[in-house]
Amino acid sequence: MAERVERWWARRQFSRGAEVPYAVGAYREAWAPFPMLVRQYHPELNAGIVLSQIPPAADVLLLWQCEAGHLFAATPTEQRNRPGQKRRRSAWCPECSLQAAPPRIRLPDDPPAPAPRAKPTRRLCGKTPDLPVGDAFTSECAPAPASAVEAKLRTDLFARLPLTQGLNAVRVSRPFFDHLEVWPDIVLAELRVAIEYDSPGRFGLEHVGPREESDRRKDRLLRSAGWEVVRIRTGKLEKLGPHDLQLSTLGRRGVDRIVDALRGIRGPIMVDAYLT
Repeated sequence: MAERVERWWARRQFSRGAEVPYAVGAYREAWAPFPMLVRQYHPELNAGIVLSQIPPAADVLLLWQCEAGHLFAATPTEQRNRPGQKRRRSAWCPECSLQAAPPRIRLPDDPPAPAPRAKPTRRLCGKTPDLPVGDAFTSECAPAPASAVEAKLRTDLFARLPLTQGLNAVRVSRPFFDHLEVWPDIVLAELRVAIEYDSPGRFGLEHVGPREESDRRKDRLLRSAGWEVVRIRTGKLEKLGPHDLQLSTLGRRGVDRIVDALRGIRGPIMVDAYLT
């Protein structure tokens, strides 16, 4: 059961036999991908203990304050998993989330609420072509490029590696949401490697919490189809796979590092054969 930060800290002092059981900065890298949580946490509200002294998995109740001034208690795990389907800043605070979408209050003279309907059975999209698992193709369901940075990375990478362009999907064996296909940001069909560009987004909502698990699931489906994944992680997002790269900027050196990662996956002989 989660306990107050003062009691948790005292217990850790006793069990570890140290006045300071966790040094300042010990968990700085673990919290770095969550800039909104760094801003919401205040040591003066938590017995003077700084956030980088608290393990992300600690079962401890911390006091947070959002930018609107709301105070609320939550464990590190609850806060890190808070972003849901709504991509808005209020997702990091339960009070702000409630104000953004308040529940409807039923009045005495309101008609009775309709009986809940059975949840419809999810149907798979029928637009995925009947291709062998692992084949790359052009999908009409794939979303448009998410950012100008991603589009420039695609242009720069294909300038170095003149592989087949225009492909945006890979056929997989199990459903990914409503499709038997996944949509990597960049598809390198000849190498059977998918490139993903991951940024935390404006409010630090992307690729964290439940969305991180969705990324991991997507990677598992690609690997089970015979592909490998290289994720370009920016904004101090932690690596998810063995070939992921943490980059602060994307330029010529960034493309060089991606090419090196491709060599590590498929071998220099195969990759260098395509280089221009």
